Amino acid sequence: MTTEADAILTLQQWLSPGFPVGAFAYSHGLEQVIDTGDLRDAETLELWLVDLVAYGGGRADVVLLAAAYRATPGSLPGIDATARAFAASSERLLETVAQGRSFAATVDAIWDTELGALTYPVAVGHAAACRGLPLGLTARMYLHAFAANLISAAVRLVPLGQTEGQAALARLGALIRDTAADAAATNLDDLASHCFAADIAAMRHETQHSRVFRT
Repeated sequence: MTTEADAILTLQQWLSPGFPVGAFAYSHGLEQVIDTGDLRDAETLELWLVDLVAYGGGRADVVLLAAAYRATPGSLPGIDATARAFAASSERLLETVAQGRSFAATVDAIWDTELGALTYPVAVGHAAACRGLPLGLTARMYLHAFAANLISAAVRLVPLGQTEGQAALARLGALIRDTAADAAATNLDDLASHCFAADIAAMRHETQHSRVFRT
């Protein structure tokens, strides 16, 4: 049986910046709004992240993760297809497919699973179920990693100080906890996102003249 300590260590490894999913290469549209000046400091970054975590891609990813965690083998392909269809732009699709492929390949090689080619949240949810890791803990740590990666991107691009970035992440802690719990209990039929500005930013990023990030 997997203990809580073992689960934390496994998830910390899976969701750390060092795990080879290439998370550092994706900004989830942040690069575009930083380029236009709409996101320019710690305050505007935090406002953007609050919405993404509570109402946008962060929350939606946890709903998909939880559905994959509870899935039967026969229902998993449909959940993954939903995740692909839910991507609002080609860059969002690239982000979830490429990271999911890399995550699954590494987990399969080390933990002897057979995840296959899945989108990122679906792959993480399915892997957690295969390894007997708690859903609630997986959801919280996934959403925390989601926010931390975007803060890291903003620290490099705005630029922001490392302390400012970490302070923003600390302030998001309660929201991450509560959103993860709510999203993990949400049925896949209620999957939704209300962050249209973030979706439009990802679309505009596709043709941005000068880019550091893939999305």
